[in-house]
Amino acid sequence: MNKIKFAVIGCGHIGKRHAEMITRNDNAELIALVDVKNKSDLNISQYDVPFFNSIESFLSSGLQCDVVNIATPNAFHAPQAILALKSGNHVVIEKPMALSKADAELVIFTALHHQKIVFAVMQNRYSPPSIWIRQLVEQNKLGKIFSVHINSFWNRDERYYTKDSWHGKKDLDGGTLFTQFSHFIDIMFWLFGDIMNIQSVIKSFNHEKLTEFEDSGVVNFEFVNGGVGSFNFSTSVYDKNMESSMTIIGEKGSVKIGGQYMNEVEYCHIKDYVMPILEPTNPGNDYGAYKGSAQNHHFVIENVIDVIKYKKAISTNALEGLKVVDIIERIYKSAEKN
Repeated sequence: MNKIKFAVIGCGHIGKRHAEMITRNDNAELIALVDVKNKSDLNISQYDVPFFNSIESFLSSGLQCDVVNIATPNAFHAPQAILALKSGNHVVIEKPMALSKADAELVIFTALHHQKIVFAVMQNRYSPPSIWIRQLVEQNKLGKIFSVHINSFWNRDERYYTKDSWHGKKDLDGGTLFTQFSHFIDIMFWLFGDIMNIQSVIKSFNHEKLTEFEDSGVVNFEFVNGGVGSFNFSTSVYDKNMESSMTIIGEKGSVKIGGQYMNEVEYCHIKDYVMPILEPTNPGNDYGAYKGSAQNHHFVIENVIDVIKYKKAISTNALEGLKVVDIIERIYKSAEKN
């Protein structure tokens, strides 16, 4: 069968990651790269493909394409996805899918209207601890879930929020929950469903001169399916990331996955259950002074190909991408009342 043809919009750290994973896959072909910067400034000379300075010029070029991967600043995800969908392409959208529920809904509406597929990138689902936790929940090994507690404590300082970057700008970035911690909100929703009765407090303690939004927050809520939860986050940790962890307390046992990006099982005590040996998690994406979420983008590309060529199940669908945006939006709205 023919290879699936991909174009990548945005050639920053994550865009380059997409391009690399596409070229490594025998069933994929990279046919174009797009970025507003000059090609000579992007360190992409290893890719011998046409280069464009706008998504509009690429879409009007006549190049045959199956999938457009969007890895641009957050605010551009939804409008660029809509352009690509209207041009007859499937789309892969880096997190977040949009910066508002309304925009995410418009993306889904457009995809349905043009009979195309939206893939929301949430690569932490592929990490062995995440897969293991999912199996525990699906098999009801923990019984009734009483409470879930997420802690995400990272460092993001002047090395990350540089003056020439879109990071930290409210209209382009959206906030720490969109850019830093949406993966962990996705894992929570993936495992336990939607939340309600949200009570949140967000503050900026040492980022007033770096960003236009919060650096820390405390969020309490209830799950629609039962149980309570909390999410505590900060980008004010000194010098380097500290942890991203999830503690689950259930009727038949408790577990905790931790490490810098939920990559380690730190506690497991479940009635009549023996903890299996898990495969190691891929290291975090390297952004110079920073580590981000796990390097699982090859799984994302594999799933896109499996869905398009072989009609297999999608790993993170558009509705799930929308729900993450919806939950973040409600957390921020709750904070506005306090």
